[in-house]
Amino acid sequence: MKKIEAIIRPDKLEDLKERLTSTGMAKGLTVSQVLGYGSQKGFSEIVRGQIITPTLLAKVKVEVVVKDEAVETIIDLICSAVETGEVGDGKIFVLPIEDVIRIRTKERGGDAI
Repeated sequence: MKKIEAIIRPDKLEDLKERLTSTGMAKGLTVSQVLGYGSQKGFSEIVRGQIITPTLLAKVKVEVVVKDEAVETIIDLICSAVETGEVGDGKIFVLPIEDVIRIRTKERGGDAI
């Protein structure tokens, strides 16, 4: 099993949710509002006559745990749903998951996803 974490633009969250649910590839997901910066940096704006460049930008982190055979499909799905072709589209991280336990039924592994 793998955990896929995608850091994306906030305005692309609904597109991604719709794509994930319509394909049935992900049975659940976790969404967090996060702050960060990378190549995009900030954008300068004038506030009360002063130029302000924020150092942290609002992003959304979407986490989903899937079976190993679904990883590449999910990655392709995320990329196609959120890509704009501009700096700041985000990143995808893939991490190994040792075990998953569904608390209610005590199911483990792939059955618990």
